[in-house]
Amino acid sequence: MTTLPPPRFEITEAEIDRVVARFYMRVRAHPELAPIFAAHVGDWPAHEAKIARFWKGAILHKPGYEGSPMMAHRRAGNVAPGHFPDWLGAFDAVLRAELSPEAAAGWSALAHRIGQGLRMGVSDMGAPKGAVPSLR
Repeated sequence: MTTLPPPRFEITEAEIDRVVARFYMRVRAHPELAPIFAAHVGDWPAHEAKIARFWKGAILHKPGYEGSPMMAHRRAGNVAPGHFPDWLGAFDAVLRAELSPEAAAGWSALAHRIGQGLRMGVSDMGAPKGAVPSLR
């Protein structure tokens, strides 16, 4: 399988910080997502800074993010595949409201690609060790 290069779009670190902050404002008000995050996030500014570092690394190739998004979502224990449409829908709404159409589309494509991988990762959590992962 050929891996596609990440989408290219213009964005600044300040825009990434703003999108992350606005997204988590939306998450904290979301009826399904808020309890999931509240169970794990005690320090919102620290969490937002960490996620902003993740996106700066993924988009701008900036160093600074330490962690494994897959392991964090798998360890959480309360993240299910069905949560990802709400997560991505909220994220897309923030991207459209905060960025140019080109930057919003580029970041959305990357977020959906990452979200698909995370969704598959949490889908396979209950599978027996050594089982072939589900690709649906």
